[in-house]
Amino acid sequence: MRKTHPRTPKSGGKSSSKLRIIGGEWRSRQLPILDIEGLRPTTDRVRETVFNWLNFDIPGASCLDLFSGSGALGFEALSRGAKDCTFVELNRNVAQQIKQNLATLQSNDGTVVNSDALTYLNTAPHSFDVIFLDPPFRKGLLEQVMPKLSDHWLKPGGYIYIERETEAALDGLPEHWQLVKEKRAGQLTFTLYQAMYKNPT
Repeated sequence: MRKTHPRTPKSGGKSSSKLRIIGGEWRSRQLPILDIEGLRPTTDRVRETVFNWLNFDIPGASCLDLFSGSGALGFEALSRGAKDCTFVELNRNVAQQIKQNLATLQSNDGTVVNSDALTYLNTAPHSFDVIFLDPPFRKGLLEQVMPKLSDHWLKPGGYIYIERETEAALDGLPEHWQLVKEKRAGQLTFTLYQAMYKNPT
């Protein structure tokens, strides 16, 4: 998990861990991530599975990493040919680290928004091809976020990836989201949906 929401940094929030990109242009590149309680990248194993699911849909896609944390999913998408990715991260220091890592990769295709996810979704919408949802566990954030991801945030036929604790029910799932894939890894369940509604009129 790659969690957000203010927490007390360990060791002053220094960069002491590494995120490894597992595929694409930046394969095997390692990026620093802050030593902050609860901030852990989505595991290599899970990312490999997810991006195998999205193998033909990431190139050229516009992506949203809504609870970015380390930015693991967004960086992986950009490495594999996504057109652009918006990283939304509440913690200012963590957001700054994402910006620094984009600079290290010499990428101009990432936009970092230092904001609460719900606040961001109350702004003027931008349509994405792929949205990654990996919020902090046990805070009820998925139930708050999903109804806001209307037709205007996700393009018809676009994909929504959700990572959650296995015991958490997905209440309030939009009726137009069709289950594509689902898998468990320990206490984690990760799921891919596709938006099957028509173009908004």
